[in-house]
Amino acid sequence: MGSVTCSAPLAAVEQKVTTFERTLDCHVVGFVTALRGAGLTVPVGSTLEFGRALAEVGADRHSGVYWSGRATLVTRPEEIAVYDEVFRIHWLGGNADLGTQSDPASLTLLLDEESAVDDADEETESDRDVTSVRYSKVEILGSKDFAQCTDGELDELYEIILRMRIGGAKRPCRRREPSARRGYPDLRRTVREALRTGGEPMYRMFTETGERQRRLVLLLDVSGSMEPYTRALVRFVHAAMVGCHDVEAFALGTRLTRLTRELSTRDPDAALSAAALAVADWSGGTRLGDGLREFNDSWGVRGMARGATVVVLSDGWDRGTPEVMDEQMARLSRVAHQVVWVNPLKASPGYEPLARGMAAALPYVDRFLEGHSLESLRSLAAALDA
Repeated sequence: MGSVTCSAPLAAVEQKVTTFERTLDCHVVGFVTALRGAGLTVPVGSTLEFGRALAEVGADRHSGVYWSGRATLVTRPEEIAVYDEVFRIHWLGGNADLGTQSDPASLTLLLDEESAVDDADEETESDRDVTSVRYSKVEILGSKDFAQCTDGELDELYEIILRMRIGGAKRPCRRREPSARRGYPDLRRTVREALRTGGEPMYRMFTETGERQRRLVLLLDVSGSMEPYTRALVRFVHAAMVGCHDVEAFALGTRLTRLTRELSTRDPDAALSAAALAVADWSGGTRLGDGLREFNDSWGVRGMARGATVVVLSDGWDRGTPEVMDEQMARLSRVAHQVVWVNPLKASPGYEPLARGMAAALPYVDRFLEGHSLESLRSLAAALDA
């Protein structure tokens, strides 16, 4: 292997990186740019891996930053010396000696979400390397339970949920579509193509069965036991209303409330405000069996749920009798294409569906999913697209 030579003096590299950027991603990009300026070949994929490694090990210590970069950005042994020098200049300001990286000095990060340091802290920070950065909490919040999130974290998650796109599953329809492979003969297109060749049918055209989006019906439990999750799930329902063409939404509590019109607007604030006004029993009791019976009698069995994907977002706690739940779930499963039950409590350690309503409904459920976090909602969206 040939040796690595610097295409630019390290002094020039030092001049470019003396001023720290205010964001961690800018630090990452600046460090990679400095390595490239010093002669190392760093592809874009390695830069992304470097960012993922920092998200896993953290950037609060030099050791984490050093080994994350060395494991992802250095590909040959002779590049280590150049990497060490650029790291010393970029991250340590050129004033520290790396020596061995078994236990480098700590790197203090002042996060933008925090307030300014106290006067007592300012006296001791002169002896430490301090930089102010921003960081993304999306990966951390992705698996965090909605019930354990602070108000600020919930606001951030709400913005992400409202940007989700749920396409919905497809089903065959009567309308036929042009096909590039053999199928049902398309006489009209065949004759039209024959006119271009003097009336001789040189090319045969075919059609195939078309597809259309399968109706999606969302039944959201708004009872008091679901309160830690209801506001996040109603935003998911609104995202589904915006992303799909044929979606119906209902609220289940002590009564059944249709929310399709209220959630149809693209303005999330207006949609959620209208839904809150329409639901009179928000955070009240729950009678899931009676609510499902009203849905089946008035909407579902009459046609809305026929061939549709029905999603029930509930923890399964029901004040009614399990016999009613069993009967109504059986009616619903006979007309629906599939029944998906989303239970936020399913992610709890040692969870078992012991609630009477949940136990009665489970035999008629095609998919039993979690709904307690952002990642679980993403899994739900992928399941609905399948």
